[in-house]
Amino acid sequence: MTGYTMLRNGGVGNGGQTCMLRWSNRIRLTWLSFTLFIILVFFPLIAHYYLTTLDEADEAGKRIFGPRAGNELCEVKHVLDLCRIRESVSEELLQLEAKRQELNSEIAKLNLKIEACKKSIENAKQDLLQLKNVISQTEHSYKELMAQNQPKLSLPIRLLPEKDDAGLPPPKVIRGCRLHNCFDYSRCPLTSGFPVYVYDSDQFAFGSYLDPLVKQAFQATARANVYVTENADIACLYVILVGELQEPVVLRPAELEKQLYSLPHWRTDGHNHVIINLSRKSDTQNLLYNVSTGRAMVAQSTFYASQYRPGFDLVVSPLVHAMSEPNFMEIPPQVPVKRKYLFTFQGEKIESLRSSLQEARSFEEEMEGDPPADYDDRIIATLKAVQDSKLDQVLVEFTCKNQPKLSLPTEWALCGEREDRLELLKLSTFALIITPGDPHLVISSGCATRLFEALEVGAVPVVLGEQVQLPYQDMLQWNEAALVVPKPRVTEVHFLLRSLSDSDLLAMRRQGRFLWETYFSTADSIFNTVLAMIRTRIQIPAAPIREEAAAEIPHRSGKAAGTDPNMADNGDLDLGPVETEPPYASPKYLRNFTLTVTDFYRSWNSAPGPFHLFPHTPFDPVLPSEAKFLGSGTGFRPIGGGAGGSGKEFQAALGGNVPREQFTVVMLTYEREEVLMNSLERLNGLPYLNKVVVVWNSPKLPSEDLLWPDIGVPIMVVRTEKNSLNNRFLPWNEIETEAILSIDDDAHLRHDEIMFGFRVWREARDRIVGFPGRYHAWDIPHQSWLYNSNYSCELSMVLTGAAFFHKYYAYLYSYVMPQAIRDMVDEYINCEDIAMNFLVSHITRKPPIKVADK
Repeated sequence: MTGYTMLRNGGVGNGGQTCMLRWSNRIRLTWLSFTLFIILVFFPLIAHYYLTTLDEADEAGKRIFGPRAGNELCEVKHVLDLCRIRESVSEELLQLEAKRQELNSEIAKLNLKIEACKKSIENAKQDLLQLKNVISQTEHSYKELMAQNQPKLSLPIRLLPEKDDAGLPPPKVIRGCRLHNCFDYSRCPLTSGFPVYVYDSDQFAFGSYLDPLVKQAFQATARANVYVTENADIACLYVILVGELQEPVVLRPAELEKQLYSLPHWRTDGHNHVIINLSRKSDTQNLLYNVSTGRAMVAQSTFYASQYRPGFDLVVSPLVHAMSEPNFMEIPPQVPVKRKYLFTFQGEKIESLRSSLQEARSFEEEMEGDPPADYDDRIIATLKAVQDSKLDQVLVEFTCKNQPKLSLPTEWALCGEREDRLELLKLSTFALIITPGDPHLVISSGCATRLFEALEVGAVPVVLGEQVQLPYQDMLQWNEAALVVPKPRVTEVHFLLRSLSDSDLLAMRRQGRFLWETYFSTADSIFNTVLAMIRTRIQIPAAPIREEAAAEIPHRSGKAAGTDPNMADNGDLDLGPVETEPPYASPKYLRNFTLTVTDFYRSWNSAPGPFHLFPHTPFDPVLPSEAKFLGSGTGFRPIGGGAGGSGKEFQAALGGNVPREQFTVVMLTYEREEVLMNSLERLNGLPYLNKVVVVWNSPKLPSEDLLWPDIGVPIMVVRTEKNSLNNRFLPWNEIETEAILSIDDDAHLRHDEIMFGFRVWREARDRIVGFPGRYHAWDIPHQSWLYNSNYSCELSMVLTGAAFFHKYYAYLYSYVMPQAIRDMVDEYINCEDIAMNFLVSHITRKPPIKVADK
């Protein structure tokens, strides 16, 4: 039962089925393997047989792939195409082979030519080397000849005087003192630098009597003077201030003389000493009268003939503005030429006079008798007659409305206050100055004050009395600024004044303004003029004016600068060589001594021109303060002459007219790095460029990672003390050329435009030469200035955002032009270009030159 159950449940049956399945699978595998064997073995054999017997068939019907009967397919088309392609390729290959052979032949010929060119280059190099050697030898020979025939005066070794001097033989008469017998030249070698020692007046008894304002002004200007030294042992000149005294102090002559002789460096006779007595009022006492000054020079405003030594003593102007500069805004303009009054005079003579109403005797009557001792009566009568004739509007008053100022005997006292006198002079075309009746009084403080006030407001002085000694008369040509008429010609004065043309009158007014601003206006002017007078007399060159020390900002260079094709596309123009040698600076110190000797007289009298304050070019100033504004009615007076016009004359005087010259680009910028970099790159390859001075006008320094372009010339980045547009015109010591191209950091100028401007400037070195023009004019109805920044046919100035000018004007703008103008530029943060245009035109009396761009 159990076994049966197991069979029914499939225990034995299941095993049989498994065996059947296994047997069936084996049969299938065997059959499959056999079939594959047959296919793999016999089928390739059969295919091989038919393929091998394909080409052996001779009959057409037996060909499997051959042409069919009935000429259905004579040729297979693609076979014919392949044949044609093969023939075409064969022909092309033959042609390429022929061309290859031709090219090989040409290459061989070119190789021969290259070898010949290489030989020619080697020969040319040898010839060039020989030419360079010849040129170098020729230049060396030329320099040797120039050094032999025209030696340059470079900065010499400074020679100083010895501590002890041997002394000079005393002159027979003290009044006969002149430079040759009373001045010790051994203490002042030509290369000494003219050291000046100034005594401290407070260390002496008379110092406590000095006017505080005069003493303070004198000490301030002495401290700032370039020639003053504290080492008395090496001094060439010794200066002592003795006046003006305070009121009512009176210093006896014997007491003052004793104190002078007790000065530590007086050396028994006071040689090489200058005693200065400055007058602040018209009634200043003649402090040094009856005082034996020995061999010391005397500089004051009042002199008697018995004490004045011509060519030795100095007549100076009064110190009206002691501690402040004049207010230039209150000075009247020089035009119109004619004013309300033809001439004016106000004064009163303290001494008793003959009645001013008496009719003066005729010249014939006086010539028959004894000549009169005093012409004042005739002057009064003549001037009153002119006033009464009413031919011209004149104003003469011989009696003061208020108490007249104190004055010396026979001197005409001043009337009223200074402000009242100036208001009257502003309305006067001419100002009469009647000299003292005493012929022994050669100059007085009152006359000097009248002269000062007349020049200050532009009234042309008319001095009655040819015996007067005007300030600095042996150096200045007073006939260019004033009329000096003898008193006997008083009846002809009216005719003389009416005969002057407007142009001559304006020229005299301009020259008078120049003299006043340069030599009279301030304590600095007076002190510097006194020293300059003496230095010029003894023929010592002036000290160079200081340059602005440039504080360089370190920066990285190395970025290769490309050239903008718009900047460098110059057509067929030859702009000149791009400098590959080190920068070439303008020559310096060529004529220091010779100019001082040969041209010193003209330099004092011609206001504009290259005679003042120019330390960079071949000579230095005749005056250290000279030129406060160099405008003169005489116009521009260069040295020399010859073909080429004033430009050539000016450049010859300023060291130009050289065969080789470069210029410096001065670029003002403020935190615009990308714009600045683009502008600098545009200068790459610019001919005649010496260097670029970038005036960084921001307190924030440039980025440290900023890479500056390499344009082939040095780029100097200068840090400024403050943000000021005046920094554009500072005479940086890094500027070594006379020519300056002032340019904005966003200006776009082509190279050919810059070169054209540079060439024009070299022919007109005394002017501003630039590109952007402007126009200004005086609006008469509104009494104000018109300024037109639009394009117009009329131009009166050239903006310095793209202009050439001489470095000479950078000194004048920064150190000579009144500070009030620079302060106004800082206040408005504008107008520096207008100030420079007015300055240059004021000096040269010439307009700028505009050159066309593009």
